[in-house]
Amino acid sequence: MTNPLLAPWDTPFDLPPFTAISDADFAPAFAEALELHLAEIDGIADNPDAPTFANTIEAMEGAGEALDKVLSVFFNVAGADSNEARQALQREFSPKLAAHSSAIYSNETLFARVRDLWDRKDDLDLTDEEARVLYLTHRGFVRAGAALQGDAAERMKAVKERLAVLGTQFTQNLLKDESDWMMLLSEDDLAGLPDFVVDGARSAGEAAGKDGPVITLSRSLIVPFLQFSPRRDLREKAWRAWSMRGENGGETDNRGIAAETLKLREERAKLLGYEDFARFKLETEMAGTPDRVRDLLMQVWEPARATATKDAAEMEAMLRADGHAGPLEPWDWRYYAEKRRKALHDLDEAELKPYLQLDRIIEASFACANRLFGLDFAPLDVALYHPDARAWEVTRDGKHLAVFIGDYFARSSKRSGAWCSAFRSQARRPVEKTPVVVNVCNFAKPSKGKPALLSYDDARTLFHEFGHALHQMLSDVEFGSVSGTSVARDFVELPSQLYEHWLEVPEVLAEFATHAETGEPMPQALLDKVLKAATFDMGFQTVEYVASALVDLEFHSGPAPADPMQKQAEVLEGLGMPRAIAMRHATPHFAHVFAGDGYSSGYYSYMWSEVMDADAFEAFEEAGGAFDPATAEKLEKFILSRGGSEEAEALYMQFRGRMPGVEALLRGRGLAA
Repeated sequence: MTNPLLAPWDTPFDLPPFTAISDADFAPAFAEALELHLAEIDGIADNPDAPTFANTIEAMEGAGEALDKVLSVFFNVAGADSNEARQALQREFSPKLAAHSSAIYSNETLFARVRDLWDRKDDLDLTDEEARVLYLTHRGFVRAGAALQGDAAERMKAVKERLAVLGTQFTQNLLKDESDWMMLLSEDDLAGLPDFVVDGARSAGEAAGKDGPVITLSRSLIVPFLQFSPRRDLREKAWRAWSMRGENGGETDNRGIAAETLKLREERAKLLGYEDFARFKLETEMAGTPDRVRDLLMQVWEPARATATKDAAEMEAMLRADGHAGPLEPWDWRYYAEKRRKALHDLDEAELKPYLQLDRIIEASFACANRLFGLDFAPLDVALYHPDARAWEVTRDGKHLAVFIGDYFARSSKRSGAWCSAFRSQARRPVEKTPVVVNVCNFAKPSKGKPALLSYDDARTLFHEFGHALHQMLSDVEFGSVSGTSVARDFVELPSQLYEHWLEVPEVLAEFATHAETGEPMPQALLDKVLKAATFDMGFQTVEYVASALVDLEFHSGPAPADPMQKQAEVLEGLGMPRAIAMRHATPHFAHVFAGDGYSSGYYSYMWSEVMDADAFEAFEEAGGAFDPATAEKLEKFILSRGGSEEAEALYMQFRGRMPGVEALLRGRGLAA
């Protein structure tokens, strides 16, 4: 136990001892923890005593403690601060983990114990949560192929291992394409760009060791460049690089990986007796079937497309007025949308951004959590995995609840996007665990000595990820397998998207949107313009998202396409996709779907959850305001604290008393007729 990953952690709040861990520690710790977990599983399976919930299900919940510690550290650090050594370890670990999972789920003796308990469930006098964990455990075994025999069982094992390899390769190819590309700008190329974009480009150039400012493929840098640069040629160059990640030929091309992944997923579903992967995947989600998903997305698609088409016509006229023959192209949309926003709402992001300081928006997210749920956040002076990361202790009424880590700035070693993860999830059995939660974002890092400024979209992202963190930090269940965000995929985005609404509460912006230089609060006139423009360009945002969700659904419905790019084109053509809008995530960089199994057939989940989050925020408004204490108490009691301890629909019904329709979503997006 000399390996720091396996030795007892004598650290504040049992945080990982980051300063003691080196990359050389991961492989031996992984091998030892894997072996230990299998021994624990064998001990449970071979227990001579008759199966009970305690000696089988609860024992499985407690098994793998060492492996959980090793993997939580490794995968969190590998995602947020990768290097060649960690990428090589990911490639090594992924198939081994898939084989390890297969070994557990194909353990016939273990499955026999689980099945025995399942068959006797009505006679076991279980609590509601125990019954739920037994149900999920049995279902997990069946869906993993535990009932398969002979060649089918061996083939399932091989399919899973290959899918694990492909997902890792997809992620690493994408990271390489994103980190390798940059566009060096001359001083003349900076003309027309606001100070915050210039500052971000200079900072990125310094970080990359370049003699001058650069535009990278970090969303927080390339999007404002596309918004503000009057140089149409440079916008096109930047947009093409951004849109063609994973599609550049050579070793990092992801198109073949996508095709093989879809074929293997189809085979996996058919081995288990399903017609296609979408039916297999959606069986356990709130939506239930591909038809219900398709119906929701199409209800939103038509009004969104109509709005976007109208907006495109207006912007194409602006393009022609600038002396360009047209037509409006994808690299033009954000530039002319920004001009149009200024014309319609007299709102300029360059004017708005100094009021959205990162530190103040973090304070705002904490303050809302304090008013809603009584949480307090105190900075911690602890060693973390990167100098940019920082930590807070989370308490309520003086009692420790969690540790929250924020890692906000983009860097070449960090995969793109934003996410919430955990170094440790909450549980009470078999042992008490308090959560250690991390939010990772990719905001542009300012030059030394200057404050970090966010776009409004960045600020919304921060609130979104913090909503996920609250789901983890307020979890109050017995078993880790159902704690926090361990819920149906199309329910997991409810807390995160709901929390975004508090950013737009006028009193929150009035208090925390203060100018980076003067400290003055946002003027009421500007605040009014921000709130009035909240649904501006929503046709574009909805179309790019729904197109991606529908492509994902059709990829997995029916036979797997031999050529995913052709299938993508066919789906978009059938939808009448506007020329000047691209999918938010084209297939070769659609990490939600191809970097792992999480959102495969499930990218629609954001919109399914949005139907609920729009309705849930209306519950606050109906009760008298965004901080109504009784509604906040119900939100925590029935959703945030309960994790996956009940079916998602039942939890929402307990909170709201009914399931919502799509009307609140359309109103919230400004798409209602």
